[in-house]
Amino acid sequence: MAEPATATPPTRRTAFAEGVDKARAAATTEPGRLRIIGAVLALLVVAFGAVTAWQTADRAAAADDVLHKSQPLSAAAADIYRSLADANTAASSGFLAGGQETAASRKQYEDDIDKAAAELVRAAGSSDPDSPSADAITKLNTLLPEYKGLVERARTYNRQGFPVGGAYLRYANQKMQDEMLPEAEKLYTKENQRLEDDYADATPYPWAAIALGVLALAALAWAQHRNYRRTNRVLNHGLVSATAAATVVLLWLVVGHSVARAGLDDSYDHGVRSLNVLHDARIASLKARSNENLTLVARGAETKKVTVDGKDKTVDKYDDDFTTDMEHLRTGLAQAAKLADDQAGEKPVTSAEGNMTVWKERHSAAREQDDYGNYEQALALVIGDRGATAECFDSVDKNLEKALAHEQREFQQAAGDGLDAMTGLTAGAAVLAVLGAAGAVLGIGRRLSEYR
Repeated sequence: MAEPATATPPTRRTAFAEGVDKARAAATTEPGRLRIIGAVLALLVVAFGAVTAWQTADRAAAADDVLHKSQPLSAAAADIYRSLADANTAASSGFLAGGQETAASRKQYEDDIDKAAAELVRAAGSSDPDSPSADAITKLNTLLPEYKGLVERARTYNRQGFPVGGAYLRYANQKMQDEMLPEAEKLYTKENQRLEDDYADATPYPWAAIALGVLALAALAWAQHRNYRRTNRVLNHGLVSATAAATVVLLWLVVGHSVARAGLDDSYDHGVRSLNVLHDARIASLKARSNENLTLVARGAETKKVTVDGKDKTVDKYDDDFTTDMEHLRTGLAQAAKLADDQAGEKPVTSAEGNMTVWKERHSAAREQDDYGNYEQALALVIGDRGATAECFDSVDKNLEKALAHEQREFQQAAGDGLDAMTGLTAGAAVLAVLGAAGAVLGIGRRLSEYR
């Protein structure tokens, strides 16, 4: 006897499939189509507001970092380098004065060391652990007391008239030039890179938000046109409100970001670039002054070989380094003059160029006296009260400090304007998007009420 056939149980449909069927069925009626249109419009407007809020918040945060974090830290790193170089210069100047070292010279050295130490503490608190910046800061904190110890030994032996004092000062200078300043330069480079990264995050246009805004407005315009064709009613208050809200957000986004971008670009072109060039020029002047002093401290004990016109020549190491530093100073001042965009920024740079020219002339006269064996006359031309290269160096440094202060103000003004242009945009976009979505839903809801 044959076994009865068993019926195959019906396949259970998934909730998703059932939902698709219901959506298809709803799309065949006008109320169903209106519900779908309302949901899509609300979703587009909310997505536009959300992406706008997200992208503008990111850019505002990066702009705030530019103004309040990365640029100040870059300036602090430059101050660390300058303070160390200036301390080295003050130490050599005090050494040349011997027992006649002034209280002002000693105070300058101590102030530079204290400032470098304070800036290192500040930079350590803002650097990421295990980062190259943190590594450079750790090394500088280790080397600084070693350098101070060498300088103090040099001073002690110099006051007692022992020639070994000069050897200790040269060793201290070697530690500064070969170990400390390279680490300070590394820190300065890393902080500048962080500043560049913040600019890169703050300035790009929010294309995703702009595209969604255009799409949302196009969808709203289509919905209103469809409504007009079916009802002959020109306006739907809800859809008009949604369109107005989306338009305000899009215009605010484009105009606000354009103004912010212009301010940030201006802060970089007429602030950061000038600051970097001026910092480099000031460092070059400090290194030149230190090498000028060390030329007299070493008295020919440090030499090196250079190639001139294809021939090897032995020259004084520190005097040759002085020439190189002065060339860097000349180039830096020329660049700073080109970047200056007003009289207040150009005037101190022009004055520094004039001071540099006189400095080189007086240095040549001092070297001539030293070459003739007139050490005391050469010393007077370098650290004397009047007509010495010390006056020229001080004038260069003061003019560069004045130019730096002006460019710093220019940066803060432009970057601040850029940041202010994005004020309220994030919260405003979110609020207007919610209102726009509500308007779209209410507008479609009014049409749906006509079918009840």
